[in-house]
Amino acid sequence: MSIETKSMHITPVGGNVFADLGFEPKEAAALKAESQRIISEKLSIKDSLMTELAGWIEAKKLKQAEAAEILGVTRPRVSDVINKKAIKFTIDALVDMLARTGKHVQLSVQ
Repeated sequence: MSIETKSMHITPVGGNVFADLGFEPKEAAALKAESQRIISEKLSIKDSLMTELAGWIEAKKLKQAEAAEILGVTRPRVSDVINKKAIKFTIDALVDMLARTGKHVQLSVQ
């Protein structure tokens, strides 16, 4: 038995995967806009959490290796936080790191 592994279609950057999947143009545009809104919200949350972590590291005058030990991560992960590489983190991982600093994260839903 052979499994086909070649891609038959690739949606270009900036393209609309929903249109490529066969949704009607109006619905595809609405789905794309909603997914972009959700992604933007998640990135904003991650950015806020990383800003808080970076501020804590700076306020404590910690070296990255020292911060890594306290946060329970590797030194490169601390660098990723400081450089705001949001794609490399889940919100959960960032909240866990903040908890290790003694900070508490509160969630507000509106």
